[in-house]
Amino acid sequence: MSRLQDKFNELKAANKKGLVIYLTAGIPDMEGTLAAVKMAEQAGADIIELGIPFSDPMADGPIIQSASYQAIKKGMTLPKVLELVKEIRKFSQIPILGMGYINNMLNYGFDKLTVDAKAAGMDGFIIPDVPHEESGDMKQACKAQGLHLVEFVTPGTTDARIGETCTTADGFIYCVSVNGVTGVRKIDYGPINNVIEHVKKQTNTPCAVGFGIGSPEAAVEAAAKADAVIVGSAVVKLILEDKQAEAAELIGRIRQALDKKVS
Repeated sequence: MSRLQDKFNELKAANKKGLVIYLTAGIPDMEGTLAAVKMAEQAGADIIELGIPFSDPMADGPIIQSASYQAIKKGMTLPKVLELVKEIRKFSQIPILGMGYINNMLNYGFDKLTVDAKAAGMDGFIIPDVPHEESGDMKQACKAQGLHLVEFVTPGTTDARIGETCTTADGFIYCVSVNGVTGVRKIDYGPINNVIEHVKKQTNTPCAVGFGIGSPEAAVEAAAKADAVIVGSAVVKLILEDKQAEAAELIGRIRQALDKKVS
């Protein structure tokens, strides 16, 4: 069992919803990222999605785009992200998934990346610009190192595509709540909830809902059918504004709301 699988099993046993917090590596700087991971875990995060800065983050909205751009300007690179993970492992065993884009990873060499990521203490990858049909070789490379490669479903994913995704689902399935990019906004979670119900008939792999979640109320709504929620832009915005205490408070309030709703 991996750290990620252990965490979801622990959550299920405790009848709790998972809370995944996205943080951009290198924001506000190396030390600040380490502090943000520590803060997020202490405030109630179960899993960290560590953003690997890229010049053209097509799935991300303005806030994470800005964070990515600033991190690149400050010298953050993929090798440095792995160094960050090594430093995190000195004080935490929280599951960490590297969220990034395939161009960065292919430039590094994907097979080499999986070996180095495993050695650093990473638990897997989320790569939004790699479709299911093109992920086979990467899945094999990750599997060889005991890493997860998370796949996506959306409100528009066809039944056939859902079936194909479920056959190889690993770690968790990233359920994108709405078509478009990341960013806090009002969302009707009905369509993605219907997809999650369909997914759960075909796999026991946990489902995590992301995009648009920026408040405890939204998190509770998003978690209705899912096993976890993913919160990114709302937290990154506060960190960019040097409001780490407010970021911790927000994570804590979301944690409390999820726990209260389940109980």
